[in-house]
Order: sequence, then structure tokens, then C-alpha cells
Amino acid sequence: MLSLLHIENIAIIQSADIRFDPGFNVLTGETGAGKSIVIDAISAVLGERTSRELIRTGAKSALVSAQFTGSLPAEWLAENGFAPSEEELLLQREIQGDGRNVCRVNGRPLTVAQLRQLGRLLLNIHGQHDGQQLLDPACHLGYLDSFGKTGPLLAGYQEAYQSVSRLRRQIAGLEMDEAERSRRVDTLEYQIRELERADLKEGEDEELTQRKELLRSAGKLMDALQQARFALSGGEEQEGACDLIGQAEGAVRGVARLSERLGELGEQLTALRCAADDAAETLRDLEEEMDFSPQELDRLESRLDVIYRLKKKYGPTVADMLDYLENSRAELEQIRDADDTIQQLQKELDSALVRAGERGKALSEARKEASQALQARVQEELRQLDMPKVRFQTEFALSPGQDGMDETGMDQVQFLMSANLGEALRPIQKVASGGELARIMLALKNVLAQDDGIDTLVFDEVDTGVSGRAAQKVAEKMADVARGKQVLCVTHLPQIAAMADTHFSVEKGERDGRTYTRVERLDRQGREDELARLLGGSQITDTLRQSARELLNQAEEYRNKSGRGGLSAGNDREEN
Repeated sequence: MLSLLHIENIAIIQSADIRFDPGFNVLTGETGAGKSIVIDAISAVLGERTSRELIRTGAKSALVSAQFTGSLPAEWLAENGFAPSEEELLLQREIQGDGRNVCRVNGRPLTVAQLRQLGRLLLNIHGQHDGQQLLDPACHLGYLDSFGKTGPLLAGYQEAYQSVSRLRRQIAGLEMDEAERSRRVDTLEYQIRELERADLKEGEDEELTQRKELLRSAGKLMDALQQARFALSGGEEQEGACDLIGQAEGAVRGVARLSERLGELGEQLTALRCAADDAAETLRDLEEEMDFSPQELDRLESRLDVIYRLKKKYGPTVADMLDYLENSRAELEQIRDADDTIQQLQKELDSALVRAGERGKALSEARKEASQALQARVQEELRQLDMPKVRFQTEFALSPGQDGMDETGMDQVQFLMSANLGEALRPIQKVASGGELARIMLALKNVLAQDDGIDTLVFDEVDTGVSGRAAQKVAEKMADVARGKQVLCVTHLPQIAAMADTHFSVEKGERDGRTYTRVERLDRQGREDELARLLGGSQITDTLRQSARELLNQAEEYRNKSGRGGLSAGNDREEN
């Protein structure tokens, strides 16, 4: 259950703390006052897609916190390192101006994806767009699978269907006419010969490039090496550093017995002479190694030119070209053995089709069985929503995919309805009016929500197009749903607002040149005033107040009769 929602700097809401109660909670207010912003904030803290545009003008970041209590998803908590026995969860999401998000649950950082996964286990939001999904037959199969809990059967079928698709792609890649096959063989043989003649070695291009740069600097290098060697070893007319250090060493060693410090100095000179001799030897070796010839540079450049031309055809690195060579060899072998390979793949495909067909039929049977239960339960819900003569049915057709299968199974599904007695069943998108669509969606959502294990349902203006007696039935249905779940509803209908256990008013105002939204929990008198406004607009008369009182009394009578108890009162104003 959502017990507390804290909002900071979301659109025109600077700050608000909304304490929701169990049962039926409603939010009402003028259009544009900020009711949907509250729903946007709930969506954000549940990890759904949002934007930095949601941040209030002038603020650097926005923050939403939501506290959940009661029945919590123990399995998810255990899998993600929380104690499964947690008694409450505090979800937080900070949306920063640079687009970054900081998400936490009970103080621990999570990714947005983890927050979304948890959020969908805690709360369901049903908005006006759900009605458009009901008009789209492509969504109907998803509704049926959700109701029938066919997920494991669908996953097993999809595994088999993916094997079928993979084998078909492999066979299609091998099936070509003789002329095309001959052209491809010629191309592959030429490319293989060209790469084999090149006799490439992995990393060769980098080594050659380094050697070429060295050769281009050969003169400068040799001059430096010779100067260094002369300085160390000297020549015929001049002693080098090695000889001079040796002389210093001999002189000190001759008197080393006279002083401990002279002995230490002699050892230092010995080490220095050895190091100088080693350096001179290294310089001689380098001179021999760098005895370059112009012909070597020509050979290097010629080899690099060959590699460069091959790179333009077969890949940006030698490793890529070697991979291309291996792949070409494998493809050539596969084409030469194509007939045998196709026969083998066809046998595997036949087996995969049988397996997919068996799993698809099992899935289809489960869906048809679930459809009967769905029809009966939706029909009962519609009867309670003052639509006793509406017929609701699920129509099955064979999938238009190859062999009657696609990734969703072997079925096409769409919902049919007849709005009036004696009328034939037709696709729901062709016959449902706005008010009928709202009630059908409410019926369907209620059926799906009964077994989903989620304690909180949010309805965002799903009553569009409903009025009069139908509005009263929708209000009663929401009150009935709230017996087993917490319900939050944004509405403009006085019948629905009157039926609530807890009523919040969302009002927009101005202060110091800025717009602010205030969320206020209403007491009995405040509810009468708000219902009167919903009934008659800005001019509230005694007659409207009397009508509002009658609505509240009728709602309380209905709840008492259905075992719901009295209204939640209080005049707790939520921070604006």
C-alpha cells in the first residue's frame, strides 16, 4: 500500500506530502491544477520513463519519495539483497538537471531498471491511454495471456519457434541457384588465394610500421649512438669515460686501506666503471643492429602497401583480415557441401516444427480455456457496471505467419462485443462508445487486477465519457475494488468523488509571481464544497450543497451496506 508520497520541484508542485489511506482515495480539482502531475510523480518514483523537463522552472533537481507498507514483494527483495521480511519500503528518485537519475530503496542505490521492476510489483497505473490499447486488437492477446497466466507456456513455445526461425534462415542462406552458387564460389576462391598469398601474420602491420619509422630516422640514430659510444670508449687519440673512470678507480684503490671512506669510494667507482662498460657494450650492439640498408626500407614500404590494399577490401586490421579468411574458407566449404547441409538442416527444421507445433497447440488450448473464464468474469463486471445486455467475447483466428505460427503463438485474438440486444457481435473498436469503452476497460482491469498480487491501483481519469447512472455504477465498482485493494483515482465525476474514503483537493494558486499547487485533504464540509463545485461549477448554491450532501449520504449508505464502514475525516492540509 502507498502510504506517503513526497514531491519536490515537480512541474508546478514546489513541495507536497500526501498521506494516502487504505481503501478508496480520490483527487479532484480544476483542469490544469496539477492532478496529473501527482500521477506523473508516482510514475517517476516507480522507475517509469520521465524527463528533466518535469523539473520545476528554476530548480536544479526534482525529488519524489514513496513509502509502501503492508504486503511487499519478498521474492524480489531477496533476489536484490534486501531482507524479505522488510515491513516498509522507501523508494526515492532524484531527477537532475543534466538528465542523470539517482534512485534509492531504503537508502540503497539502485538502477532505474531495478526501480521499475520493483515499482511494477507494488502499484499499477491505469490511464486514459489504456482505452486506446483496448481499441487495438494487437493488445488483446496480451490481455488474455495476462489473465490466463500463460507466460511459462508462451516462453516454451517461443524457444521452439526461435529454433524454427534460425534453421529457416540457415537454409535460406544456402539455397541459391547454380549460377549464383558458381559466382559465389569464384569470388570466395579468389579472395582466399589473395589472402593466402599475402601470408599475413597477426600484428605484422604494427611491427612493420614501427620498423619503418626507425629506418627513416636511421642517420640521426647512428650519429647519436656513435657520439655516445665515443664519449664512453674514446678513440685512438682520446680516452673515453670508461678509461678515465678506471684510472680514478685504480688511484683510489691504491690508498683504500688508509681510510674506510676511501674504501667505500673505491667500491662506488668500481660500480660506476662496470655500468659504463655495460653501457658502452650496449651501444656497440645497437650500432650493429641498426646497420640499415636502403633496400630494407624499400621492402618494408612495399609490404605495408600490400597490407594497406588488402585492408581496404577485407578489414581495418590484420586480425580482421585473418578472420575474414577463416570465414571465407568456412563459407566455401559450406557451399560445396550445401546440398548435404540443407538436407540435414531440413531434418532439424521438421523436428523443430513438430516441437513448436505441439507447444503452440498447448498454448492455444490454454488461451481458449482462459478466454471462457475471461468472458464470464468480464460479463459479470459489465453487469455490475449497468451494462447487463452487453455481450463480450474473445474471437480466435489462425496466425497469419508461416505454418500458422509467429513469435506470439498460433493465435490471432480480438475482443468482440454487442452493445445492444439483438445486435451481432462485432470488433470492440467498431462499436464501443466512449462511455462503454471506459466501463469495459474498468471491467477488464478489475478482472486482471484481482489475481496479480499488487495491492495498489491508480486510475487516472479513466472515467472519461461516463455520466449519469453509468457514473454511479462506476463509482460503486471502484468502491467494491477498494475493499480488497488500495485505490487512487483522479476524477472529475462527483459520483466517484463522493464514494471515496479519503478525498484530496488539488488547487492551483499564485504567490510572488510564481504558480504553486496545493494538495489538501478534505473534511466533511470541504468535501461538500468540492462536490458542489463538481456538480455546478464555480457558483456554489445551497441547492448544489444539498445535492452534494445527498451524494455523500448515498455513498456512505452504499459502503455501509457493502461492509465498507464510514468515511475517513480530518482536515489535514498537505504541504504545498
